[in-house]
Amino acid sequence: MITIVDYGMGNIGSVYNMLKKVGASAIISSDPVEILRAEKLILPGVGAFDNGMRNLSELGLIEVLNDKVLNGKTHILGICLGAQLLTNKSEEGILPGLGWLDADTVRFSIPSSNKCLKIPHMGWNETVIRRENPLLCGFEDQPRFYFVHSYYLKCNNSEDVIATSTHGIEFAAAVNRLNIWGTQFHPEKSHMFGMNVIRNFCTL
Repeated sequence: MITIVDYGMGNIGSVYNMLKKVGASAIISSDPVEILRAEKLILPGVGAFDNGMRNLSELGLIEVLNDKVLNGKTHILGICLGAQLLTNKSEEGILPGLGWLDADTVRFSIPSSNKCLKIPHMGWNETVIRRENPLLCGFEDQPRFYFVHSYYLKCNNSEDVIATSTHGIEFAAAVNRLNIWGTQFHPEKSHMFGMNVIRNFCTL
């Protein structure tokens, strides 16, 4: 059973529907007991970094997630804001992140001379797979994913970056450290490419 962590930051239904499309058993929950029973976890999210961390704290989920992911080695996939919460901190706020990845969440800095590029980065973008990883296997062509974000993960360990994309600068599109995965893109909005990513996560 895959548990989608509901901490009030949106996009839950789309993730659930994508899991159903690939034939996965899934529930949506903010109940610590159900989260502790999960075989895999997905941490989605849309919105501000501090709001996300505050909601996790108020729901009593930070300790539970730390136990499941760090001690229990449960596989987890963070999506968009959910991936950013895996980092140490964000330029968007003042609260510490979960700190599971040695990375910070930073804002895009686009040169003023490049007026064609807008923030937030929104829409479809090609993604380059930088190293083999079970989350990103099975693509015959260079995959394209849907992005909506003003911030991105800046990893201190380049080996954690498994895919990149470009919006003025090259940035981490997908990351992995041990049992922890994150995608800056939205697989649940990325049609067949995203479906493949979700299917891969389900079969890890």
